[in-house]
Formats: sequence, C-alpha cells, structure tokens
Amino acid sequence: MITPQLTTDGRMVRLPLTDHAAPLLDELALAYAQDPDTVGRLLAAHAASVTALDYIACSEDAAEYERAIRAAAADGTREALLGECPSAPTLDPLLGPDDAVTLGTRLTRQAAHIRNASTKEPHQ
Repeated sequence: MITPQLTTDGRMVRLPLTDHAAPLLDELALAYAQDPDTVGRLLAAHAASVTALDYIACSEDAAEYERAIRAAAADGTREALLGECPSAPTLDPLLGPDDAVTLGTRLTRQAAHIRNASTKEPHQ
C-alpha cells in the first residue's frame, strides 16, 4: 500500500515509491552480473533510445510521427530490460476500490492541511 507523507518542510505530499523500485534495481544488477554482455547491450540500446527521444522531443522542427517512432523505440528497449527483471510487473501498485478510496482520502487530507497552512495569515 502506498502511504502518502508530508515532506519535512510540510509544503508537499510525497508518495514514497522507492521501496517499489529497489527490487527492480536489485534484479537488474543481478541480471547484469549473470550476463553482462547481454544486459550491457540492452542498457546501451536503451540509453541510445532515450537519448534519441530526448533529442527529438526538444527539436522544434521534428514531425509528430518521428516523436512517436522514437518513443516506441524507447518503450521497446525499456520492455527488453524489464524482461530481465521478474518483479517488474509488481512496480505498478494495483489498488482495489477500498484501497484507492483510502489513498485518495489520505492525499486529500494532507493536501488540505498544506493548503490551510499556507493560506493562514500570521497573527501579529
């Protein structure tokens, strides 16, 4: 379950998802240790795809179909890398109706706290 938290300065709500990413990074490291050539090639291909996507996204004269092609290429190399990590499908938390309502309520409560705290005038 994702538990929203206020940041230490109390000005934003944080959704801690690093716990979900840790197993993925661990599996990627293990996959690389077991087969550095294959995983290294996948990482290099993904880096090239991401770089090409970043370049085309910033290009003012690029056609929309070029952006779509580069995005699809980055998605493809990302999927290939995720294929090396069995826990990847668990990264996106699936919430049942009750958990989704609970998360929404917690987010709303914390956001309201921030809004109320930021709109209060200091008393002199």
